Amino acid sequence: MTSQFRVDPATAAGERELLQGFLDFHRGTLLWKVSGLTGDQLVERSVDPSSMSLIGLVRHLSEVEKYWFHRALAKLPAEPKFWTAEHPDGDFDLADPARAEQDLEDFRQIAKTSDEIAARYTLDDTFVRPGHEGDYSVRYLYIHMIEEYARHNGHADLLRERLDGLTGE
Repeated sequence: MTSQFRVDPATAAGERELLQGFLDFHRGTLLWKVSGLTGDQLVERSVDPSSMSLIGLVRHLSEVEKYWFHRALAKLPAEPKFWTAEHPDGDFDLADPARAEQDLEDFRQIAKTSDEIAARYTLDDTFVRPGHEGDYSVRYLYIHMIEEYARHNGHADLLRERLDGLTGE
């Protein structure tokens, strides 16, 4: 079942291919964890008292992708889509089951755009994050994103198991 969502990264390849492969693998893992569920299941908060839900994780990671790749690296105007100053946890708190499929499509498009942006840079290229000091390399960005997905995919594992018992790696 998982092969439709993710491909194992190469085990012997160049650094860029390995980093992109692991990022793609983790993106696919998230899509696997949310597959086959209804909008109501995707927004269900299944671990009280947390507001975390599966679609909330998708929305959150969409925002993370936009911040790091679009705004920080490419310096594009990338206003948050799912949260506001009034609702800083809107990616989780404002999830709507009727919009779940659109949220998934937004995630796919944001990740695709992130890849297009990243392809324009070398791993050694650097950028400055808005509001932060110091340089960050594109290599750091990849490693950070892999870590971000790995952590949240662990959350997705637990949320999915609570919903319907589905487990997996």
